[in-house]
Amino acid sequence: MERGNTKQDILEAALDLFSVQGFEATSISQIAGAVGIRKASLYSHFESKQAILDALVQDVLVQYGEHSIFARTDWEKDAEGIPVTPDAAVQMIQGQLRYIIHDPYISRARKMLVIEQFQNPELAKLQTKQNYTDVMQYFTGMMKRLAEGGILTEYDPQIMAAQFCLPISVWINVCDREPEREKEVMELVEKHIRQFFRLYQKA
Repeated sequence: MERGNTKQDILEAALDLFSVQGFEATSISQIAGAVGIRKASLYSHFESKQAILDALVQDVLVQYGEHSIFARTDWEKDAEGIPVTPDAAVQMIQGQLRYIIHDPYISRARKMLVIEQFQNPELAKLQTKQNYTDVMQYFTGMMKRLAEGGILTEYDPQIMAAQFCLPISVWINVCDREPEREKEVMELVEKHIRQFFRLYQKA
């Protein structure tokens, strides 16, 4: 039991450090020190710093698959829960943003990917998948269904998705850098969504 707890403590400490100073700048000694164990003890759990990173990436994938609406929702198969009004869209998007910004694990993992995307090709691909490809796919599907349902005027759904979601992605980055601006960002998100529906809503 103790071994399992120590292993998790190592992963938590590593994620804390990687999300602030990056993988390369973090030493095994720093990770061991943050946990309160000797380097030799750390090596009994992980053979290398790379093994720690690999375990963290697997955890990120599991957490993402279990909790992200972008990974779990397929509008082609299930249109239930699609936000057909501005109020529903605001509630859904703001709820997801609060989770993304405040969940301590997801927040640190996202910051780690931002730092490592220019150093690690595998993490660069993961960053693109989680923060662009899956998000665009999700909102493109949503725009298609809203147009098919007669809620929004039918234009290019991919461009509509980009117009809808990419400003929100930028605002998430603002909150990461300046958490005190969260209230301002949430207000902008609501105005943005309501204006989007006014512009595209079918008469």
